[in-house]
Amino acid sequence: MTDSTFGINIGGGHSRLYLRPLGLFATPEAGAPTLAGGRFTFPLIELIVREPGATRRAAMSSGELWAWSGLQPAILASRVETLLAHLLRPRPALAGLPLSRPLLMAVLNITPDSFSDGGDFFDPARAVEHGLALLEAGADIIDVGGESTRPGAAPVSVEEELRRVVPVVKALAERGAKVSIDSRHAPVMRAALAAGAAILNDISGLADPDSLKLAAESKAPVVLMHMQGEPGTMQQAPHYENAALDAYDWLEARVAACLAAGIPLERIVVDPGIGFGKSLEHNLDILRHLSLYHGLGAPMLLGVSRKRFIAALSRDEPPKERLPGTLAASLDGLNQGCQILRIHDLAAFTQARAVWEGLHAGR
Repeated sequence: MTDSTFGINIGGGHSRLYLRPLGLFATPEAGAPTLAGGRFTFPLIELIVREPGATRRAAMSSGELWAWSGLQPAILASRVETLLAHLLRPRPALAGLPLSRPLLMAVLNITPDSFSDGGDFFDPARAVEHGLALLEAGADIIDVGGESTRPGAAPVSVEEELRRVVPVVKALAERGAKVSIDSRHAPVMRAALAAGAAILNDISGLADPDSLKLAAESKAPVVLMHMQGEPGTMQQAPHYENAALDAYDWLEARVAACLAAGIPLERIVVDPGIGFGKSLEHNLDILRHLSLYHGLGAPMLLGVSRKRFIAALSRDEPPKERLPGTLAASLDGLNQGCQILRIHDLAAFTQARAVWEGLHAGR
């Protein structure tokens, strides 16, 4: 294996290297590495080398990859070693929840204007009632949010967001629910943690230094999501050189910022942010390359539930009629090793997960 595989000299200082596991099988393959210490093995790895104006790809076995890396400058060989270690490292439990099976994060929006369920549970008492029903129905995590982040959404004041979420978080946590707080504001995160929330889910990837500091001090797991721009403007002509790789680079930088702030990899989850500052083609590019994100070394959350891209590929169905497309994209995510699904339709996903696990067991 030589540089001629790519037809370019990759010894320069501007090269970026990525590894994507290919051919995931939920069955032991002799000599094949195991993804994230879980159910999948992957006999092949796609090596992606990116330089300004050029991206080269080649599929190879892990042995061939090691042989190739041995011919490269030390910095690239070290990068291969780190990425392989990230692909293989077992993912520890998240807030006490083992990742040996896919987790279902049920959405509970306490907003009047969320894109698919705005107003459904805006009343706190109704929100608590629905949250308890989700808990009884088997939700692993209940994701409570008080600010709509749909495209074009207007910001909500911190005071209003607190008023919406804190009583609901407290009531659900007291009943034993694992609650994640879906917020990008440090004061809301702090109050939700005090009320019993176990996980921080931030669409801005802890971009606020106060949020980053709070997350480090709280020792709560954090979900870092990729978003280009702000909710109010993010769908106004989003642009990427390569959507899957650009999102990866951004997430890798946020993971590094968390590590530097004292948040260990064991408490980090990554989310490529489907629908957040992305066109249809950007979303599809990321979804086709989800296994790439295991190279970040953290569990992966996928949120495609009722998203606009589903209707764009189909017949422009309204959000609550997008369950079949949501299931299709989510199950493909599970087949690429995603560990957490953020969803609206819990009953359908509980059944779908059970069938998916049955199909992948004992092979």
